[in-house]
Amino acid sequence: MFGLSALCVSESLLAKVATEVTRQENKSVYAKLPFNNKQDFMDAKKGLLLKPDTLTIKNATTGQVVWDLESFKKVISLEQDAPDTVNPSLWRNAQLNLQYGLFEVKKDIYQVRGYDLSNITFIRSKQGWIVFDVGTTTETSKAAYELLSQKFGQLPIIAVVISHSHIDHYGGIKGLVNEADVRSGKVKLIAPEGFMHHAVSENVIAGNVMSRRATYMYGALLERNVEGNVGAGLGLAIPSGTMTIIEPNINIQKTGGKLNVDGVEMVFQMTPGAEAPAEMNIFLPQLKAMWMAENTTNTLHNILTLRGAEVRDAKKWAAYINETIELYGDNVEVKFQSHHWPVWGKVQVNDYLNKQRDLYKYIHDQSVYLMNQGYTGVEIANQIKLPSSLAQIWSNRDYYGTLSHNAKAVYQRYVGWYDGHPSSLNELSPVDTAKKYVQYMGGEQAILEKTQADFSRGEYRWLAMVLKQVVFANPNNLQAKNLLADSYEQMAYQSESGPWRLIYLQGATELRKGIPNARARKSASRDILQAMSPDLIFDYWSVRLNAEKAENKKLKINFNFTDLAQQYTVSVENSVLNYSQHVHPKADAQVILTKDTFNQLQLGTVTWQEKIKSGDIKIVGNAEVLTQLKLMIDEYNFWFNIVTP
Repeated sequence: MFGLSALCVSESLLAKVATEVTRQENKSVYAKLPFNNKQDFMDAKKGLLLKPDTLTIKNATTGQVVWDLESFKKVISLEQDAPDTVNPSLWRNAQLNLQYGLFEVKKDIYQVRGYDLSNITFIRSKQGWIVFDVGTTTETSKAAYELLSQKFGQLPIIAVVISHSHIDHYGGIKGLVNEADVRSGKVKLIAPEGFMHHAVSENVIAGNVMSRRATYMYGALLERNVEGNVGAGLGLAIPSGTMTIIEPNINIQKTGGKLNVDGVEMVFQMTPGAEAPAEMNIFLPQLKAMWMAENTTNTLHNILTLRGAEVRDAKKWAAYINETIELYGDNVEVKFQSHHWPVWGKVQVNDYLNKQRDLYKYIHDQSVYLMNQGYTGVEIANQIKLPSSLAQIWSNRDYYGTLSHNAKAVYQRYVGWYDGHPSSLNELSPVDTAKKYVQYMGGEQAILEKTQADFSRGEYRWLAMVLKQVVFANPNNLQAKNLLADSYEQMAYQSESGPWRLIYLQGATELRKGIPNARARKSASRDILQAMSPDLIFDYWSVRLNAEKAENKKLKINFNFTDLAQQYTVSVENSVLNYSQHVHPKADAQVILTKDTFNQLQLGTVTWQEKIKSGDIKIVGNAEVLTQLKLMIDEYNFWFNIVTP
């Protein structure tokens, strides 16, 4: 889950022009990469069947704009070279991501691209359509289906396959099918084993911090212009509509498993622990087509996503791609996936898969090689380089993940945060560190006198480090904040990675204007909450427990969910919240309610008092302990500081 509405603000970023250093740095990119290779542009346009002249998708009820391709079309020229303020390689990626419409991958395989961050794929079956991944929101999935139907007529959806547990692949499900039809089995909903657990749980425990960091990574609040948001690398943006989920009625458990759905044979390859904790590729033998889910795309992906997640396994990731080659490489004629455009031809597909496999294997092996020589994560990131045979491949470039932060992720997976140096064991907090640094360097003014010369020389990375100290020592120093913002901005203009660019620009914006005043999406939508077991909700309560408020408190409350026929005891002791289905016979109180009522309370659409008064909640015993428990559980502040203390 990404956690923030994809809104754009109209006010200026107060953006600066590219400096001469940035202009020359970006100009040099043209000599480093094979820009004369136009194959991706031919592939991205190949098979176009239909597209609207303009594309703005709105919520049918509220009129809210959910997806606005037009704002990107006004910025990204398909004919012109990159402006000075955009890395030419990222500009090329943006031009490719701007290709939109209904495309034929091959007969009976069709994709709607450019309607969402991810693609929505339709496979023709005997009676209708099988959908591979359904986008992020109901509005975008519905619009994609309408475009398909405009070309082929209205045909029923027989089945939906969800490749993995990230919301841009399952969130649009209710825009295409009815939940009752899935529950009855009329529509098959197919997903990898573990999908529901990971889809529901992945962003709940740390959902607040992930969502806040996503405002940086995806640039949802940035203006779309050549000094601002030109895309996120994996796609252009995240839509801001209605995100839903339905529990699958078919769970795939093993590689080599087969399923024939309405005449379409599917062979599954399980890939848990690579791009997602629950994910699968699919081979379509009748069509000689390989669906790679999100295990390969036309960019280097993330070993550790910058919004935050568990570190992924680069070694396992490479091994799965190698398994794809060994199992299906001799019989594949086209490779397609849930982002970007396909690759056609057996030789071309296998070469592509080989290069993607070796990309992740190289990052893993060489990071471990350097780690075992004593280098830290930062040192590894600053010296690891791809061989030209991999670096010159456009689909291996840093548009989403980067070689730098992926190398750090490999280090983190094996040895964690500690870099081995004794001084790292018990560091001062950032603010205390900053104050001492500034004092040792002669004070704020002495630092600022030196920084102007460094800025003129283009030493933006150093300035980002040193000016952070001034800002954290004194967040009221406007000169330091503005120069730090200017440094971030130039680093953004030079970045090949979409997320790096957006992170730098959002950081610059918050330095100049302060914390945004925008609506934040809750970490869990109504559908996600309905799918969460009481266990997951109580887990979420436990990480919101204010330890100071809970100190010296001791209580036990039984929760009886009448519609689930499940009971729990929630206890607080030693400033820790625990829960168990071994119900305590002498609890302080018993709360009797339905899971739906519990969901409404978590969403904040009703209060405990209202539900108690209406009779939807009954309390037996000491009601005061429930009040005590509620007071101990904090609500997170979404808009916490990042670039200022």
